[in-house]
Amino acid sequence: MAEKFLVETSARHVHVTKATLEALFGAGKTLTNKKDLSQPGQFACEEKVTVVGPKGELKCSILGPERKADQVELSLTDARTIGVSAAVRESGDIAGTDGCILRGPCGEVKIENGIIAAKRHIHMTPADAATYGVSDKEIVSVKIDDCKRPLIFGDVVVRVSENFALAMHIDTDECNAAGISGNASGEIVK
Repeated sequence: MAEKFLVETSARHVHVTKATLEALFGAGKTLTNKKDLSQPGQFACEEKVTVVGPKGELKCSILGPERKADQVELSLTDARTIGVSAAVRESGDIAGTDGCILRGPCGEVKIENGIIAAKRHIHMTPADAATYGVSDKEIVSVKIDDCKRPLIFGDVVVRVSENFALAMHIDTDECNAAGISGNASGEIVK
């Protein structure tokens, strides 16, 4: 039997730059760690923003630490709800994507691009990649069968770095399609 790994749901969230954080929350503002996430150094913040599109708005948590570019990660359903398009991309690949308005307690920032639906992916260390026989940027399929609606997700990108911890991330639409409650386990199928 193949080795299984954690599959987590990554709900809608926003990454912000220092300048955007201060425009939304005030000069000198820093992010407040509410909860550490599975990826080392990443955390959910106490701070929330409103993502505003032409048809509506959604409240979103900020994930820390601050980034070099603003990025809004939504499910495709979320994007449709507020009237924006979310390109399916890897995190950080925001060129040519839709923008929106971010609203905080102290102001608004219009971002010209940055809305994505995160491509499903597996974070791995180089040792994990060797164990699973995969390499960075390889595209694999992952079987999840400890859920209400077992399925195989295709087009899953493997991301390898010493800075990662082994975990697969899917969005809320994908989680709901599988009927996952909480976390699940996945295995690479070839």
